Amino acid sequence: MSDQRKPLVKHIFTADPSAHVFDGKFYIYPSHDLAHECIDNDRGDEYAMEDYHILRMDSPESECVDCGEALHMKDVPWVSKQMWAPDAALKDGKYYLYFPARDKDEIFRLGVAVSDKPEGPFTPDPDYIPGSFSIDPAVLQDDDGRYYVYYGGLWGGQLENWCSGAFDENDHGPSGDEPALGPMFAQLSGDMHSFASKPKHLVILDENGDPIRAGDEDRRYFEGPWMHKYQGKYYLSYSTGTTHYLVYATGDSPDGPFTYRGRLMEPVIGWTTHHSIVEYKGRWYMFYHDCEMSNGINHQRCVKYTEIFYNEDGTIQTVHPYGDQ
Repeated sequence: MSDQRKPLVKHIFTADPSAHVFDGKFYIYPSHDLAHECIDNDRGDEYAMEDYHILRMDSPESECVDCGEALHMKDVPWVSKQMWAPDAALKDGKYYLYFPARDKDEIFRLGVAVSDKPEGPFTPDPDYIPGSFSIDPAVLQDDDGRYYVYYGGLWGGQLENWCSGAFDENDHGPSGDEPALGPMFAQLSGDMHSFASKPKHLVILDENGDPIRAGDEDRRYFEGPWMHKYQGKYYLSYSTGTTHYLVYATGDSPDGPFTYRGRLMEPVIGWTTHHSIVEYKGRWYMFYHDCEMSNGINHQRCVKYTEIFYNEDGTIQTVHPYGDQ
């Protein structure tokens, strides 16, 4: 039986897991941390990922299988380095892998690759999605058949460098009491290869209906958006970055506004927190990562999972990753 809150695989370092149920099985789309010597910085240069390995679990009780390399940066013409956190979607029998990477000018963009199988291999488009930028794409298939992508990360993810509408490496975004930046949102086109709507920032509100402030580091958006639906509500969850929480907000529409509801998970070992939430046979699971396997080395992470539970009012019980196993 699979042991929850233990590394899914140990032969490679994996992080940023986006989990889906395809064909009745869990498919997990993580990034692949390389073991190397480096110094951490705010740009995230220590995260030198080059490829993707898709993981599979036949059920929550099954062992996890590494399906092998699904895509490498050498096969993506526009990429220069750092293929970070991906996600995947299924439409009309085709599987679409969405991923961020630095282009030849070292600006983060979003790419898409296609396969006939959930584990790949994936064939990438020759160029990045027009109008895309930043990191951490997450795709929601809504009940009406529309697909939406959520993305964006501060600091190394360059989200704040686009406040003027064009890339400006000197733009540091809002601070203090100014409204915080939310993640980006766009509808995907029918062929899944481009944006069907102009991307926009989502608004996250506090309990009084006011925008969360940039200085509110316990609640403001930093990176790693994920969207799921529960009992008709949209749940936007994300990482606070500097304070290392996973938190969530809810709304009545895929593009918000969203109201902050609470903490999803307390801090894990390591700096970053990145997750996904998926339903399997009426039960809900959260996939995430920490640095326990590497004794705290931030760029050598391992993917884990745990079951999560909803209260009657729709709030989610906070996960304590090491204290209530």
